Amino acid sequence: MPKISEKKKAYIAGFLDGDGCVMYQLIRRKDYRYGFEIRASIVFYQKSQNYKHLERLKNLLKAGYLRNRKDGMTEYTIVGLKPAIEILKLLEPYCMLKKEHIKTAKRINRLLEGQFNLRKFVKASELVDRFKFLNYSKKRKNTSEKLKNYLKRHKLYPRND
Repeated sequence: MPKISEKKKAYIAGFLDGDGCVMYQLIRRKDYRYGFEIRASIVFYQKSQNYKHLERLKNLLKAGYLRNRKDGMTEYTIVGLKPAIEILKLLEPYCMLKKEHIKTAKRINRLLEGQFNLRKFVKASELVDRFKFLNYSKKRKNTSEKLKNYLKRHKLYPRND
């Protein structure tokens, strides 16, 4: 993670609070043994006329990509458990509206650290479900229940490890 001044951290945190989103999602992955992955994303939104502003932010955080949408908006997106948690920890002291998002993200991260453990993965997926309410999501279709049903159908859950 690059060295960022306290003033810039506070500014980025305010930007995230106002025009950003912290998302943790269960993504269906047919190539994964347990059928799903947990994906972390941080997204900053601006009108496309402010593209340069998001580009400077990307250069500062040294992660992610920019995407121009057809509706005149640009997204700066950072995807991945490691980069997301590093940035959230960096901004945590300054965030106000996203405190619960960060607290939940840190709990998910602690469960997923180290060697893979299916029980911890399932518990992390239950925490991922909380983001439906934190972000007022209406379209979330992959839930911890869907994961558990998949695991049960494949005789992988519950386990005794």
